[in-house]
Amino acid sequence: MADHAVSDDPAVQAQLDRLMALSPGRDVLGLERITELCRRLGDPQDDLPPVFHVAGTNGKGSTCAYLRAALEADGKSVHVFTSPHLVRFNERIRLAGTLIDDATLARALEEVLDIGGDLNASFFEITTAAAFMLFAAIPADACVIEVGLGGRLDATNVLKAPVACGIASLAIDHEGFLLAPEEGVPEEPLNRIAFEKAGIAKKGAPLLTQRYSAAMNATIARVADRARAPYLPRGRSWDIVDYQGQLHYADDAGRVDLPAPRLTGAHQVSNLGLAIAMLRHQSAIPVSEAALRAAPLWAQWPARMQRLEGGPLNAMLPGRTLMLDGGHNPDAGQALATALTDGGLAPDGIDLVTGMLANKDVRGFLAPLRPLIRSIRSLPVPGHEHHGPEVFADVAAEWGVPHRPFTTIHEALADIAASDGPPRTVLIAGTLYLAGQVLTANDQPPV
Repeated sequence: MADHAVSDDPAVQAQLDRLMALSPGRDVLGLERITELCRRLGDPQDDLPPVFHVAGTNGKGSTCAYLRAALEADGKSVHVFTSPHLVRFNERIRLAGTLIDDATLARALEEVLDIGGDLNASFFEITTAAAFMLFAAIPADACVIEVGLGGRLDATNVLKAPVACGIASLAIDHEGFLLAPEEGVPEEPLNRIAFEKAGIAKKGAPLLTQRYSAAMNATIARVADRARAPYLPRGRSWDIVDYQGQLHYADDAGRVDLPAPRLTGAHQVSNLGLAIAMLRHQSAIPVSEAALRAAPLWAQWPARMQRLEGGPLNAMLPGRTLMLDGGHNPDAGQALATALTDGGLAPDGIDLVTGMLANKDVRGFLAPLRPLIRSIRSLPVPGHEHHGPEVFADVAAEWGVPHRPFTTIHEALADIAASDGPPRTVLIAGTLYLAGQVLTANDQPPV
């Protein structure tokens, strides 16, 4: 989908305008353009601090947050590259622990665009090259880098020597970008997804993964073997369990007891475990057990089962719980439903406010939430191709719940405030782009 980033800073906006004019503006797979772009910049990706590279359909952002939290709790400075942003483009690039400032961002984008404007590189490729250029120039102890889309052909995969690679939860999402599998790769979508994600495997770098089906594990194992990367799946090389609110992580080096994550949802235990496993199976940057224990309490990751606190939107619905999540695929819908139910956050069900991009499966995302949904209010996603209100109206009619379309989040919440019925939890979900608008409206931008 096109990425319509904007900035309040004129210098940054000037470069974003150039970027949108030069770029196809859509997700483009392949390493040819990013390889040439990095070559022109002096191959900064080969001169980075120790890199932790994270792929996955769901959970990779949270895994990156736990990696950063553990490293920083140990006194390390960390460069972080994630996507997309929620409110400001600057959120994508964190330099030695601090979000990039506008002046540095404008200069970096200008330099990369000046040197590679003839390559027709994508929005993400330009951004990736700019991040790598800055990460190579500014001292730090470690880098945490999130894959943008897929893995094998993602722009971040020009990295040659990460100290550890991780693959979070795998699910159907960007299936339209799956290419024809190589010989020996099963045709089933999840196996093809596993093949693409496993493409981040590098010689000598441990590849840590979650639990998957036997066929997916076999696919990943073949890719790792071909790359000569040690394959360390959960359940065989490491594991984490939740027992009465206490987490127990274990691998061949021993056991670490951890507090429950501050981030909401049972799935966060898995994300935390993957981060801990990545840190414990590399030796380039040792991390103390005390820092590992601090990670679940230090980690922050906005718009992932985030409870909105204070702000103008909460003031519109006094006494109600407002939850915000950027989830948009069936696995995310299931994680949301589990978190709301197990956390006792929806005793009377939920009033859902949602907007979704046109390439997402509305029914697939909402199906796990169906037992909880008491009403649906749909919104557009300005600046992006999105599903119209008729799509949500059809789902609501089939499920026997009321639906009303609105133009803004304020209008949708005002309608909830004026409605009869118990003060149910309000869930705002469906895309990170909508989540960014909500955080802006509630005066709660990521920092």
